[in-house]
Amino acid sequence: MSTWIYTHPACLDHQPGPHHPESPQRLAAVLGALDAPEFAPVVRREAPRGTREQILRVHDEDYFDAVEGAAPKHGYLALDAGDTIMSPGTWEAVLRCVGAACAAVDDVVTGRARNVFCATRPCGHHAEAGRAMGFCVFNQAAIAALHGRAAHDLKRVAVVDFDVHHGNGTQNSFYDDPDLFYGSSHQSPFYPGTGARAESGKAGNIVNIPLARGADSTTFRRHMRDDLLPALRRFAPQLLIISAGFDAHHLDPLGGLAFTDEDFHWITRELMAVADETAGGRVVSTLEGGYSLDGLASGTAAHVRALMQH
Repeated sequence: MSTWIYTHPACLDHQPGPHHPESPQRLAAVLGALDAPEFAPVVRREAPRGTREQILRVHDEDYFDAVEGAAPKHGYLALDAGDTIMSPGTWEAVLRCVGAACAAVDDVVTGRARNVFCATRPCGHHAEAGRAMGFCVFNQAAIAALHGRAAHDLKRVAVVDFDVHHGNGTQNSFYDDPDLFYGSSHQSPFYPGTGARAESGKAGNIVNIPLARGADSTTFRRHMRDDLLPALRRFAPQLLIISAGFDAHHLDPLGGLAFTDEDFHWITRELMAVADETAGGRVVSTLEGGYSLDGLASGTAAHVRALMQH
């Protein structure tokens, strides 16, 4: 078995407009970095389309229908106050994001792949059951977790999120279900304003690590070692999904944390170690944020390099 990557050209066709941070150039930078010779052993696959059934495990039916019906034939349409924009290519892109994440779960659970990275966009962790926000339309990490339970009879599934922003959508989807775990490190105070330590879920199944602006490698690693990783081990997931955002990189223009490529490599290895202990090594990673093209490219490369070193 080897590391697989799912992507699709449709994910480049989501066009939120000129000067929008969540640009197609983000994915182009990721794919360019992963074209380096060291990544030649990675198996490349085209992301399938996600299904209505998969999406409705997390999102409201009315919301799904509204987004599908809102897809413009020309120009742009804002789904929220202006952050989350649809273009003619957005609907196909978000279906491929969901399809990639769910196919990746199928691949790791059945043993076809050792682990999978979904190089797709737009990101998803802010999307709530009934609304788009923060550049996100559907929450592919949460959908993948629920797909693992529905399609493969897994009981305990975890999502760990190291994006600079808190994944409010994932937290909301998991909060009242003790068999779903959400762990997040994120800058605070910062958008979207959620993710306090006191937000701990129905059964202590939510672990938030708010980090002050400027937090560096030492602070990040200490909190992960002392707080999040022990809680994840206690939860003992049967499948681990990573919301892999790279906007905590010190180069990122939107974030205010000071992570390095080595931090992304380190946390990936640490999460894989937990998955080895409790989940048969089953890890699916899906791309979230990252708005410095250089930081996004090098951070993703460090992340996928760690996935390959299993």
